[in-house]
Amino acid sequence: METQNTTMQALIAPEANAPFTITVVDRPIASKGQVLVRIIASGVSVLDNKIRTGKGGHARQPLPAILGMDFAGIVEAVGADVNTFKPGDEVYGLAGGIGELQGTYAQYAAFDADLLAIKPSHLSFRQAASMPLNFITAWEGLVDRANVHEGQKVLVHGGAGGVGHLAVQVAKAFGTDVYATGSVAQQQYIESIGATFIDYRASTVDEYVNNYTNGEGFDIVYDTLGGATLDASFNAVRYYTGHVVSCLGWGEHKLAPLSFRGATYSGVFTLMPMLTGRGRKHHGEIMQQAAKLAEAGKIVPLVDERTFTLANANQAHEILENGKASGKLVIDVAE
Repeated sequence: METQNTTMQALIAPEANAPFTITVVDRPIASKGQVLVRIIASGVSVLDNKIRTGKGGHARQPLPAILGMDFAGIVEAVGADVNTFKPGDEVYGLAGGIGELQGTYAQYAAFDADLLAIKPSHLSFRQAASMPLNFITAWEGLVDRANVHEGQKVLVHGGAGGVGHLAVQVAKAFGTDVYATGSVAQQQYIESIGATFIDYRASTVDEYVNNYTNGEGFDIVYDTLGGATLDASFNAVRYYTGHVVSCLGWGEHKLAPLSFRGATYSGVFTLMPMLTGRGRKHHGEIMQQAAKLAEAGKIVPLVDERTFTLANANQAHEILENGKASGKLVIDVAE
């Protein structure tokens, strides 16, 4: 009689700055409120690399650990009290790899069902696995914090970046007039997703605020870069009603320019639900919205065409660390 395999292959990050090693470990079991997923593809994020190199302390993921946060896969089993998914469902989400949660660089994982959603049928597993972290970050900033709506002018700093390219598309889907900063090399892509390109090297803040808003400022400014770009955002937002959002507002910044414009500011910390357990259901709801937009053709994620498996995932991290990725890097876990 055939017995079920109780082990799986996973990538272990043994210690800071050490390469991943493929290890055979116990296959997890879906506990109450969890879904056991056979992982088909896993996104590779900048934060994964920070944790691997010992620089992601805010993720609270001590090494050794299985890393990886984004995934797409197929439900194998569901735990008690789970009635939203069933075996065979294709799902995706931002669900592991921090806060001592098992990551997605593995053949199987047991995830909190609240963090998951049905994968968009129009997207491949690779495309779906590239989206969750960046999409949730974009949505939380634009929709949850800034209340984006039709007729607004939205400026996205870093419009070709991981969060930025999805923020541009979300803002467009809400009927806004979108502008995005980037380099000249990124102009064609930024324009292809519907934004007016701004060369941040060739234009000062005052120049593009005058050119595109008659000096009034943008209704929403989404900073995806932090540092000096966030400071610049305070000078680019609309007087009185404008709102600045940042997903990298972790430094020390002078709020005087923002205050003098009578504008407001919000920070986005996408990891909080996984780290604290608060708000996990909303992450699943956001991924449902992502699926609707993708099915409607309004969201197309930018994925690096190069393919990787668990066996050569170290190469993906090397490319990411060297800044050579052209879109989100994805590991094909199921070869």
